[in-house]
Amino acid sequence: MSTSGQDRAGARGPDNPAARYGSRMGARSSSAALQARLIKQERTVLDQLFDEIQAEDSVARVAAVLAGARRRFISGAGRSAAFAHLLDLDLSHGVPHVTHIDGTTVRPLDVLPDVRATDALIVFAMRRYRRETVQLAEQFAERGAQVVAVTDAADSPVLQFAAEHIIVPTASASVTDSATGVVAVIHLLTALTTASSKGSRRRLAEREDLIEQMGLYI
Repeated sequence: MSTSGQDRAGARGPDNPAARYGSRMGARSSSAALQARLIKQERTVLDQLFDEIQAEDSVARVAAVLAGARRRFISGAGRSAAFAHLLDLDLSHGVPHVTHIDGTTVRPLDVLPDVRATDALIVFAMRRYRRETVQLAEQFAERGAQVVAVTDAADSPVLQFAAEHIIVPTASASVTDSATGVVAVIHLLTALTTASSKGSRRRLAEREDLIEQMGLYI
């Protein structure tokens, strides 16, 4: 955000550096400026992402792989584990046989001996790329399963094992890479996969009946 030599009110502002710092770099003004830069950048990320998705049809292709698989496995390590967890929560509402390989409750060694070509793995791999994520993708690919990747760059190491992929822009004005585009992709993937999966309507209805019977929500 650029600042002209003249304040918006029309005056040049105070004539000493300390006063100028106080009026232009105080907590409120600096926070507002940072917020404006952040919002502008996040809008740019989303516009770029949606343009690329529509041009390349990448989300629809990945959703078709997930919908057509017998079992769907999801994984990610480090910060990417949060994205894997969110997709697991959302996708399992309407789609059966969804398993989150989190390394604790479900470990790769628990899953890999039974992986078949009818299975699919979706991995989230954002910089800095975790070794265990790439190794898991390699192991699934070696067993004939379809690997799909959600990552942030064309040279991401996980792509060498992925049959399909979605590259998400993550440029940010913050201290962390933007998560906005990744969450948007998760939202789209959930919607498209659920719409294409057999029995989703029945599963969603039965799930709601169970939720009501169990009194899960206030």
